[in-house]
Amino acid sequence: MQAVHRQPLSLKLLSSGFLFFWCIVAAFPIVWITVMSFKSPVDAFDASALNVIFGPQTLADGKGISLLDILAYLGVAIWMGRSIKRTLPGMVMTFADKSGPVWLGWIIGASITGLVVLVVFFALLPTVLGFLNPLVGPLGRDIWGFTTEHYTTVWIDRAFYRNFQNSMIVTAGVVTVSLTVGTLAGYGLARSGSVLAFGILIIALVFRALPPSVLVAGYLPVFINSAELLRPFLGDAAPTLYGKPYAVIAVLVAMNQPFTIWMLRSFFQNIPAELDEAARVDGCNHFQAFRRVIMPVMWPGVITTGLFSFLLAYNDFLVTSLLLDAQNQTMVPAIAGMFNRETTTTDQVVAVAAAVSITAPLIILVMVFQRQIVSGLTAGAVKG
Repeated sequence: MQAVHRQPLSLKLLSSGFLFFWCIVAAFPIVWITVMSFKSPVDAFDASALNVIFGPQTLADGKGISLLDILAYLGVAIWMGRSIKRTLPGMVMTFADKSGPVWLGWIIGASITGLVVLVVFFALLPTVLGFLNPLVGPLGRDIWGFTTEHYTTVWIDRAFYRNFQNSMIVTAGVVTVSLTVGTLAGYGLARSGSVLAFGILIIALVFRALPPSVLVAGYLPVFINSAELLRPFLGDAAPTLYGKPYAVIAVLVAMNQPFTIWMLRSFFQNIPAELDEAARVDGCNHFQAFRRVIMPVMWPGVITTGLFSFLLAYNDFLVTSLLLDAQNQTMVPAIAGMFNRETTTTDQVVAVAAAVSITAPLIILVMVFQRQIVSGLTAGAVKG
């Protein structure tokens, strides 16, 4: 029986080779621009790939990293990544059991984790290695061209942290509203079986399939003229929606909510209705059964859907670039503007450093929620 289901060697080699090739193609751009972002402009845009990787001019300028530095940073990064993945979910659940809701525990845990990472990698390790490098001989001698000056330029000198704050405000608002509305609506649709509600959701999905430019074109005049439209109701205190992050949150939620509800509905359908009935027998009303019985089972699905909502808001370009002004711009449109207006090689490397920076939150999210994401996708893919 095992021999019947065993794959032939040729098929294994073909599938493994395809996956390996796909991983290289997918990972190459981000790896390459990451290497470029730590080099001087001369090395970053050199025609020789070896010069881009090793950075001889960067090293000649006195900007380099030693073998001890490389081993220390890699070791600490691997150790911290494993520690966060192993301990953070349990700490959050312990907090939720004793002190508050799970979402608040994740926010607090993520904030503390980010603060610890910043302190360790940008304060503690540089200080310790700066003391040790002169004492360890050849291990402490710079061997690889490496500089973080482009990150300092973009984050501090060009105030890229403001774009990061705006992205976090928009993304947190979209995820919070989408999951709050989506869990309630998905649960109601999964349990009610209403033909009318299901038909409305199908219509909403059809509108979600339209190009975003069509939907934004309809919102743009309303946003620009919002003060005049609201003045008959609010008087001179009528706000201008154009350029406001909370208004963009409403637009992104309106565009992406059908997808969120559809995903959560499929997850709720995989939870037996007998759990609701058992909770009702034990004295719970509908909302108590939903909060105390269904939601603890649903967390993998909620986290998976929340990650998709995060990606949709975090990576959005069209809506945020058209409906936000320059002061409230998020990271993705800001980086696009950097590449469009920068002409010198130094400015282009700074823009590359900004582009690399926005990948860090995504990598951290996937690392922290890897187990929940896999569990949620598996639960959503199998009926019963």
